[in-house]
Amino acid sequence: MKQPDMLRPTIAVSAFLLAALFLLPPAVVAPFSIPAQAAPETTAPAPPLVTPSAAAPIPLRVLQDGQVIEMDLEDYLVGVVRAEMPASFEPDALKAQAAAARTYTLHKMRTGSSHVGTADICTDATCCQAYIEEAAAMANWGESAEEYRAKTAQAVAETAGQVILYGGQPILAVFHSSSAGLTRPAGEVWSSDLPYLQAVFSSESNTDVPDYYSRAEFSAEGFQKAVLTAYPSANLSGSMSGWLKHAQKDSAGTVQTLEVGGLTLRGTALRAALGLRSACFDWEVQDDRLVFYVTGYGHGVGLSQYGANQMAKEGASWREILRHYYTGVTVGAYDFTNDWQT
Repeated sequence: MKQPDMLRPTIAVSAFLLAALFLLPPAVVAPFSIPAQAAPETTAPAPPLVTPSAAAPIPLRVLQDGQVIEMDLEDYLVGVVRAEMPASFEPDALKAQAAAARTYTLHKMRTGSSHVGTADICTDATCCQAYIEEAAAMANWGESAEEYRAKTAQAVAETAGQVILYGGQPILAVFHSSSAGLTRPAGEVWSSDLPYLQAVFSSESNTDVPDYYSRAEFSAEGFQKAVLTAYPSANLSGSMSGWLKHAQKDSAGTVQTLEVGGLTLRGTALRAALGLRSACFDWEVQDDRLVFYVTGYGHGVGLSQYGANQMAKEGASWREILRHYYTGVTVGAYDFTNDWQT
């Protein structure tokens, strides 16, 4: 998408390409489908899955619109892929998404769902993963409906039983729409760092990603209300030009920390308070308004969906895509039979 004249890209990442060594859709889906906080890698008691076989069904309890629906894991994943990634993407990008969604689901089942006692997972993208029924998806796809229906189902079928593993266990396979050239370590976004969720180069570009550059502006009252609701002790008196200071950024321009009204906050915290598309931003005061220039969409951790699509266009397989975005992992079948700990 062409960058509007009023927008300006954040820090370029070309210098990073020589030094960097991984990480995290579409408008309706939150980047989305990731928990607000990465949980530590602990194992909670859970009922054993029925079978280690990719051919046999794995039952899943899905919370949808207030009702718990039982379905097969692989059938559920087709609905996730339909919702989480544009069906126009390359087949190997869709396969990478299918494997990531399968792994994310199994990780939640293994470590304990936030809906424990009720469901294994839900269809709320801000809590778990987005999901859409086939009829609704096909209505959205229009003339391409049959092609996209087959394409998304094939992505799940051709990765059946394949899981992203670290230390032999399914990882927390989070994902996001687009990065600003570099993904982010989990520890910079959430409370816990994870060895497989580290920063890696991501090759999406502003020409491929809708609204890669975005602009958000706030009146003094609007900014104060948003920030003070989340952080009541912030001091937002005096000149607006002094409310934000001392931004510390990574190589891609993502704000790691900054001072907001005398409080030191993570860039992700201010992003959440203001509803910005990502924590990769600059700002300026313009006609008594705070104007933010934002790059990318999502938390920036794990698989970048548009980056995955670019890799697939360049010939990377879905397994190569996953091994790039998730550091030090393997991709393969996983035997659940004797896995559960009490």
